[in-house]
Amino acid sequence: MAGIDDFVSKQKEGARFVITAQMLRLPVQQFDSLALAWIEDGGPGFQVSGVPHRVVVDGTFFISRLTVVKSAAEE
Repeated sequence: MAGIDDFVSKQKEGARFVITAQMLRLPVQQFDSLALAWIEDGGPGFQVSGVPHRVVVDGTFFISRLTVVKSAAEE
């Protein structure tokens, strides 16, 4: 199973790309928890950019996709 670091490491600095629950093979509810933390504090090597895409599951909205920008590599 691919992790978030696998996707981020393939991107160039400043690249804009999408991360989805499906890419990480996570249920939308679990991805939503991660996404909320990334929105608040930034993710591992990226910053959230734009408005998160949400889906409705059993009457509740959950984040299912984020557009992010890769940050400068830390040295």
